[in-house]
Amino acid sequence: MIDVKHYDVIQSPIITEKATMGSENNQVTFKVAIDANKPAIKAAVEALFGVKVKKVNTLRQEGKVKRFRGVIGKRAEYKKAMVTLEEGHSIDVTTGV
Repeated sequence: MIDVKHYDVIQSPIITEKATMGSENNQVTFKVAIDANKPAIKAAVEALFGVKVKKVNTLRQEGKVKRFRGVIGKRAEYKKAMVTLEEGHSIDVTTGV
């Protein structure tokens, strides 16, 4: 049974050049809730995608201060999770859940 709180933990996959290079090492990168911890991220990925998670690494990306037409603004900060999967498991992030 998939719990609704798992959808609150994982917000979206991150599809960048660096994140796709991690797929060679059986890694998938997700944008997660700022207050999510590693056990919650692991449980959410295993429940939503039906895979076994080996390891979870997280980092907080601070918002950059940017200037647009002379007005100073700040990008939102977010948390990123690099999830390493067990051998033989994979996630195709280009398809929806």
